[in-house]
Amino acid sequence: MSDDKTLTKIPHFDGHYDHWSELMENLLRAKGLWSLIENGFEEPKGEMLTEAQQTQLEDARTKDHQVKHYLFQAIDRTVFEQILDRRTAKIVWDSMKKKFGGNSKVKKSLLNALRREFEVLEMKREESIDEYFARVMTVANKMRSNGEEMTDTKIVEKILRTLIGKFTYVCVSIEESKDTETMTVDELQSTLVIHEPKFKRVRKDDEDQVLKIEGRSSASRGRGRGRGRAVFNKATVECYKCHDLGHFQYECPKSNKEANYAEFEEEDELLLMAYVELHETNRSEPGLWILGALTTCVVTRKCFQA
Repeated sequence: MSDDKTLTKIPHFDGHYDHWSELMENLLRAKGLWSLIENGFEEPKGEMLTEAQQTQLEDARTKDHQVKHYLFQAIDRTVFEQILDRRTAKIVWDSMKKKFGGNSKVKKSLLNALRREFEVLEMKREESIDEYFARVMTVANKMRSNGEEMTDTKIVEKILRTLIGKFTYVCVSIEESKDTETMTVDELQSTLVIHEPKFKRVRKDDEDQVLKIEGRSSASRGRGRGRGRAVFNKATVECYKCHDLGHFQYECPKSNKEANYAEFEEEDELLLMAYVELHETNRSEPGLWILGALTTCVVTRKCFQA
């Protein structure tokens, strides 16, 4: 009995009756208990039973209690209290089917809510590829269980549209080299997972440093509007490694150059953030200055060999 408790994972009822009932039916069939749902169990009334019949009755009672135990483990207190008659497992099952399985309006409303949730899904900056795929597939599977046709193509295109910016060049490469209409979700995930470690080379403190410089330049632009061109002064930059002024961390002369070159040789591509100087534009007002965007550069091994 202890082994049964350890190995049996009860499917939790989360409001999606069709999906849950299929999982629960499969569990009960595997345990040899589905007949308690199909045929039910009734207590004999006023009958004298032989010893063999009494033993059989006790066994049926135990199995019915076991099925009810699985059902009660699958539902929370709110659902439990809606089931007023809980005499047998079949009565509990039929009550849940009536309340949650046959209402087409409820299903339609739920599916519309899931469609909206799927539409607004986007990868978060701190998420890994595996974490984002898990979020997307959770919603997609709920939609499938409620009658929506969710093809791999639809999910693949959704994910490619909503990855964070650092995966842009990978997405372009995938779309140019592969047919996304025949690509599976698993194929896309494995491809992105391979590229993911390359982006982790850009440390958070380097990104913060670039954003800090951008903020200073924006403030300088605001103060200098109409007085002439704002100039980026590198002398004010503080290195995050040695804390001296005049250079970024990746330019630090105290860094181990040999280790860096060896690291570059190990990978074909490395994602770096390049700072673009302030540049001038004449759109609608003279003297309007804008800050050039941070540009993503792919630096290959050839750059260091040149």
